[in-house]
Amino acid sequence: MTPEPAVAEIFPHIRIVMGMIIGLGMARLLSGVARIVQHPDQYRLYPVHLAWVASLLLTLVHFWWWEFGLYGVQGWTFGTYLFILGYAIALFLLCALLFPDSMQDYKSYEDFFYSRRAWFFGLLAMTYLLDIVDTLIKGEVHFAHFGGEYLIRTPILVALCLIAIATASRRYHLAFVTATLLYQISWIWRLFDTIV
Repeated sequence: MTPEPAVAEIFPHIRIVMGMIIGLGMARLLSGVARIVQHPDQYRLYPVHLAWVASLLLTLVHFWWWEFGLYGVQGWTFGTYLFILGYAIALFLLCALLFPDSMQDYKSYEDFFYSRRAWFFGLLAMTYLLDIVDTLIKGEVHFAHFGGEYLIRTPILVALCLIAIATASRRYHLAFVTATLLYQISWIWRLFDTIV
């Protein structure tokens, strides 16, 4: 009969697989940025697209940081494990939607971004909802730490994503990504400055 692993040994095992998926997303974003640096005139750049790249890169770094909260989960199940991996996969897919394998069918990053905005913002909205479940997995005390702001911010972000799916307004998209980046930085600074 083999001894059961201690709870403290389980999360590092899960974190390895989660880290591989997040690493693939970071590699996708960084490779895309490197391709822009290597071939700056190949496709016309678009500031909104680049701002979402920055936002997602920050999200991936932050995801790795905030998921340390899973260390305290006592009852790991295969379903919980699949959920965490699914969340990481959703973030990877967002990265893949920002930098496709080929840009041959598009004139610019702006053209590509608006042609795929329904996929991108639909998936982004889903990650905001997945975050609620992720936060609940970490326990009621962890969930309560974010207060009422968390319960207000999530539906607002989902609604803004739905508007982004419906509109191709360049002003709206610029305002949305700018506000998202500023809020992200504020959220991290205020609530995630330390890991414990």
